[in-house]
Amino acid sequence: MRTIKKNNAVHELGIHFVFCIKYRRQILTGAVEIATKHILAQTCAEYAWKLQSLEIMPDHVHIFIQVGPMDRPIDIARTLKSISAVHLFTKFPNLKGRKFWGSGLWNDSTYYGSVGKVDEEVITKYIANQKNKKAGNSSQGTSP
Repeated sequence: MRTIKKNNAVHELGIHFVFCIKYRRQILTGAVEIATKHILAQTCAEYAWKLQSLEIMPDHVHIFIQVGPMDRPIDIARTLKSISAVHLFTKFPNLKGRKFWGSGLWNDSTYYGSVGKVDEEVITKYIANQKNKKAGNSSQGTSP
């Protein structure tokens, strides 16, 4: 994370978000995973949020972004979830009827973790190793 100087403010604000698919459906694989990564990265770029790290798991998303001092975490999560849901349901129309019975894509709850400069490396490694961690747990028969 870098120091940003803009609009009479200097900041290093990072947030780690985790949000889950409704009913913990494991749909974020293959083409849906790729589309999810693309739309989340595109949304961050459009809103001037610096994407630091992103990992898509079959039933949830980890995203670490650097934001401005006027960006509210709840608004960021709502924006990311809303835009990605519309995009995914448009691109993959069979998801809505088959998996979600007409309801939304994302679970209502979201994890918000503030990230200080000291913790940046830990969070980035944690997100980067999510798939390896999950695969390791599955092969050992343990649950998270």
